[in-house]
Amino acid sequence: MAFRAEHEMHKRRLGRNVGLGLVLVAFVALVFGLTVVKVMNLGEMQAFDHVVRPEMIPVEEGPSQ
Repeated sequence: MAFRAEHEMHKRRLGRNVGLGLVLVAFVALVFGLTVVKVMNLGEMQAFDHVVRPEMIPVEEGPSQ
């Protein structure tokens, strides 16, 4: 049983599918990269729950004696 010759439409569809797959992989890589950079640069950041935390308030030094 022989396979039929591939139609030209299938070749175009394959090209579009590969292109779309590459765009999706690039998008996922971009989002992952931005997430990693954001997580690495958090530092002293805490959750945004609109609650004042004493440890987040800068300490003002008074006059020395």
